[in-house]
Amino acid sequence: MRRVRFVALGDSLTEGVGDPVRDGWRGWAALLAAGLAEEPAEFTNLALSGARARDVAERQLPAGLALRPDVASVVVGVNDTLRCSFDLGAVAARLDTVYAAFTGQGALLLTACLPDPGAMLGLPGALARPLARRQRAVNAVVHALSDRYGAVHLHASEGDWTTDRAMWSVDRLHPGERGHRQLALRFHALLAERGHATGPAPSPENEFPAPTRSASLWWLATAGTGWVARRCTDLLPQLLTLAADELRHHARGTSARLDLRTSAAVSAALAALSTTERPEAA
Repeated sequence: MRRVRFVALGDSLTEGVGDPVRDGWRGWAALLAAGLAEEPAEFTNLALSGARARDVAERQLPAGLALRPDVASVVVGVNDTLRCSFDLGAVAARLDTVYAAFTGQGALLLTACLPDPGAMLGLPGALARPLARRQRAVNAVVHALSDRYGAVHLHASEGDWTTDRAMWSVDRLHPGERGHRQLALRFHALLAERGHATGPAPSPENEFPAPTRSASLWWLATAGTGWVARRCTDLLPQLLTLAADELRHHARGTSARLDLRTSAAVSAALAALSTTERPEAA
């Protein structure tokens, strides 16, 4: 019998940033691949740092479909929330396209919702809350589409792991090795419940020593700072405008209107999608 084929799509989280191995990254998806079956899966990681839903739909999806995977993970959306061009309707449409394409081939789909970046970075409330609303909106779309396509969905947006510093790398946006292992372990448990993971569960314990503080700070001052700068240049002007709007509503006692506006945007994004029948889960 041929080995299980597993393809991972997404951004830096799935690429493995924060879990260094030799001259590259490993990450939760590679750790999970080893335990999907008695023999390690044929694993291909197409995820790239900085990817948004558009990149996944237009660049990663064709390559992923060509591999005809048995299991496909699609975890993306945080980078969309960090751009001034954020468009929830477009994110929803692209995710719907990707999910439908893989499940249409018979692949088992893995998805996850994620913590909001403002909280992870420890931004002040007026700056963090607009990002939180965006991430909640993306998560709501992912929840709805995951249910529609019968995905194995991991609720990773909350829980102790989000506040445990031991789980996160120095940049506070990417898991460290322990955090990636926690994601892999939780996905494995969900798959095992459905009978889709028959290999050994990933170990929760680090294989390699954690980076020293000096090494972590050096990474943050070089590669990490560049990562943040590229996104701040794009987002910061709009984020300041959103923060000012946040403060005005707070002063007037009308902050609830912003939440209602976000809920309406989620409803509109989902309503705009095709109402085709839900594909049968693999």
